[in-house]
Amino acid sequence: MIPRLPRHMIEDLVNRALNEDLGGRGDITSLITIPINRNGHFVIVSRASGVLAGQQPVNACFDLVDRDIVATWCKSDGDTVKTGDVIALVNGPVSAILTAERSALNFLGRMSGIATLTRRYVTAVADTGVTITHTRKTTPGLRAVELQAVQAGGGAMHRYGLDDAILIKDNHVAVCGSVSAAVGRARSRVGHMTRVAVEVDRLDQLDEALSAGAESILLDNFSLEDLRAAVRLTAKRATLEASGGVTLETVRAIAETGVDVISVGALTHSSPNFDLGLDEGQASRSASR
Repeated sequence: MIPRLPRHMIEDLVNRALNEDLGGRGDITSLITIPINRNGHFVIVSRASGVLAGQQPVNACFDLVDRDIVATWCKSDGDTVKTGDVIALVNGPVSAILTAERSALNFLGRMSGIATLTRRYVTAVADTGVTITHTRKTTPGLRAVELQAVQAGGGAMHRYGLDDAILIKDNHVAVCGSVSAAVGRARSRVGHMTRVAVEVDRLDQLDEALSAGAESILLDNFSLEDLRAAVRLTAKRATLEASGGVTLETVRAIAETGVDVISVGALTHSSPNFDLGLDEGQASRSASR
């Protein structure tokens, strides 16, 4: 079950997308060429194979343009789809459907692309016990839906933002003077409910982080040999996260070192758009070909 986002959050994102597309005068092409009382039937069709994500913002796109548009979904977020599959039936005022089309497909294509790439990473580390998660390298303003797409692809949540957890990065360490100083300062000033994590980029910093009380340690750009050494030295005293330059070609080997989590920035900053289309069709059209 993919967690639903609050309605106000989705509608804010979608309203900004619609305002960007419609400008001050709306869809003048559809308003001029399509009779206002013309109803029709359309289908959203997959033009590639992958994982679906994006139903919430798509529903909001149609609803905010015209409440008489009805989208009936044939697939759910997180479902695998293949080329030619009918994903949804869309019925209602033709002019309104065409007005909402591009914004709806933009959300669906972006989110399904993220879900599809995430699923590839999750599949690559299957049976290792490793969790695949995202980073904060997201599109400004779209983090909520992009991370929802990561979950649709089988990935796990990292921190949503800077207020979720303490993650001490290399610049924090540099300013504080050492890993132990930065972790100690954080640990002394937060309550027991707030998790403290620290990023290290050398193996010799690991003991320092553990002794200072870090509960999670991010191993930044470690070699496979150093990752294995870190796992041995930590001996389950903290959660170990591997990060930095992870690709589909390297993720399996990283997982096999014994780390707990692998964070992949590419899930959101480098996922290709998923190809979908809105075609005129019949309301009775089947859910697959």
